[in-house]
Amino acid sequence: MAILCLFIAGGIVIIDQLLKYMAAQFLPGAGSVTAIPHLLDLVYVENRGAAFGVLQELRWIFIVGTALLLAVFLYILFAKKVQDKLFIASAALIIGGGVGNLIDRVFLGYVVDYLQLSFFPPVCNFADYCITIGAVLLVIYILFFSPMAKEDGKKKSAKKQNARSESGEPGE
Repeated sequence: MAILCLFIAGGIVIIDQLLKYMAAQFLPGAGSVTAIPHLLDLVYVENRGAAFGVLQELRWIFIVGTALLLAVFLYILFAKKVQDKLFIASAALIIGGGVGNLIDRVFLGYVVDYLQLSFFPPVCNFADYCITIGAVLLVIYILFFSPMAKEDGKKKSAKKQNARSESGEPGE
């Protein structure tokens, strides 16, 4: 499963880099290009910070932070051998998006952003959305499907069963 995760992440990196290349070739100087009216505009931005352009010019902090996060995911995938499909999907999205933005930071000194949703004004890129979706899936995995969540659910179920037994209520 870890190899599948890395294969998917690699596909995400390729897609991300191709989209950024096209954005850098065709969007500078074009201003805002409407792709889907009232939903999606394409706008070229060189983001030298983090999400929404915060923490400008701290490139090396983002490079080191991303590298550490990627190392943690790789450790979990290969050493802990997590097999859950939801974790694999979230890890693939986070790793692929992280590597895509890491490539920009290392080789360009900034991240190429180009997607602007009408209901979410900051300009982002494909990698950013992969990371965001991956993070949401990871939170869902941790809260509901991880071994810790399953163990917690078993403990709560056992406490309810014990409380019913002690009060004389019929069990399930």
